[in-house]
Amino acid sequence: MKKSQLVFVPCPGMGHVVSAVEFARLLINRHQHLSITVLIIRAPIDPNVQAYIHSLTSSLSFSERLQFTLLPPHPDPTNSQTLHPSSFLDSLVQTQKPNVRDAVSKLNSSPDSPRLAGFVVDMFCTTMIDVATEFGVPSMVFFTSGAAFLGFKLHIHTLRERDNVDTTELNSNDSGTEFAIPSYENPVPVSHFPTVMFDKEWTLRLLNHASRMKKAKGIIVNTFEELEPHAIHSFSRTKKDVAIYPMGPILNVRDTKVTITQRSDHVMEWLDDRPPSSVLFLCFGSDGYFDEQKQVREIARALERSGVHFLWSLRKPPPKGSAAAAPTDYSDSELEEVLAEGFLERTAEIGRVIGWAPQPQILAHRAVGGFVSHCGWNSILESIYYGVPIATWPLYSEQQLNAFEMVRELKLGVEICSDYRRVLGSVVSAERIEKGIKQAMERESEVRKKVKHMSELSKRAWMEGGSSYTHVGRFIHDILNWE
Repeated sequence: MKKSQLVFVPCPGMGHVVSAVEFARLLINRHQHLSITVLIIRAPIDPNVQAYIHSLTSSLSFSERLQFTLLPPHPDPTNSQTLHPSSFLDSLVQTQKPNVRDAVSKLNSSPDSPRLAGFVVDMFCTTMIDVATEFGVPSMVFFTSGAAFLGFKLHIHTLRERDNVDTTELNSNDSGTEFAIPSYENPVPVSHFPTVMFDKEWTLRLLNHASRMKKAKGIIVNTFEELEPHAIHSFSRTKKDVAIYPMGPILNVRDTKVTITQRSDHVMEWLDDRPPSSVLFLCFGSDGYFDEQKQVREIARALERSGVHFLWSLRKPPPKGSAAAAPTDYSDSELEEVLAEGFLERTAEIGRVIGWAPQPQILAHRAVGGFVSHCGWNSILESIYYGVPIATWPLYSEQQLNAFEMVRELKLGVEICSDYRRVLGSVVSAERIEKGIKQAMERESEVRKKVKHMSELSKRAWMEGGSSYTHVGRFIHDILNWE
């Protein structure tokens, strides 16, 4: 069989790059005549991406059929501090189109180069579909969220085009108004719509991405049939022209040892000394933080009142006014100041407060029995894979919808809150947090049993004959045989 190659263009954020690389590894391990080049957009959005790529390529087990090309750095505009976040990301990707053309041209320049079979572009890099068309090859969108949210995004685009529905005119606090979305079994309250759907700049760009996705040859979704059966089957009833490939969970589950920050270098050892399923893990993602000191102290009060063993990843908000800045770790003195006086001393025997956390490794630990999460899709997949119940606390992006799906649709999570929005003055009470904590840590709950069962199904999906295993085979066949 003739050799073929794919070009991947992931969004320049760690979660997106890691998922894309893991998917690329799955493909080359499955098909010996396939090679993949991942084009890395360098950006201030996540400076850890380059370090991650370097660590991969330094590995002795690294495959020669998976290559990385660092694209020239973006000429960071002097007004990036004042750009709307959606404009910043779109501008960053758009300016890389000439560099992607050049990189792909070089891949094709040698007479013995493998045949270019297609592009796989991130859900936020859909403008690169134009470049794939220029090379006369099909493009696939890699959708790093779930199937239900994909259906939401495409349906909202349909409502805008067909019925002129403008979500920015809706009230984000309106829990009474609901929409029937085909990918959800229950009507979705407007209060659970992503915050970005009430912002004209973000909505315009998300609708543009949805429009381009409908023109792609297919959409790869990081999910599996057993997790989202209704959402996945809804596409067969509503979309005939775009192929959907549920191929998850796509996670990095191989690395069991990591370098941990100085403050958390004894975290794993501390967990080793805790009883099975006794520790609550609180982590709000790489971009998760709280502006309100009062909110941080309400969490601390809830933890102390609950008496549960806990491991809390607490991040410092980035400087205000920057579109690309990320949260950082608190210093010891800052941590003492932001938490309630004496909290660290009073909880020294039952808990730890750290900065950045190696989330997958912590969730995989036998001592962890519950997870307070922002409900980013990767975090949801990790919690399911490792069988740890989630207590939902969404912050931004599509996380409100993910929380709604976990609690209302799938019954795989408990609720601290599902419609929370990170706005000035918004504070969840310690009593509400404590209630969610206790529900998440309940030993014999129905939610825990369902999560444990779904954990087993998530692993079976990748076994030979499993749902995701089968869809990978279908994807490889389709992209290598498209004319």
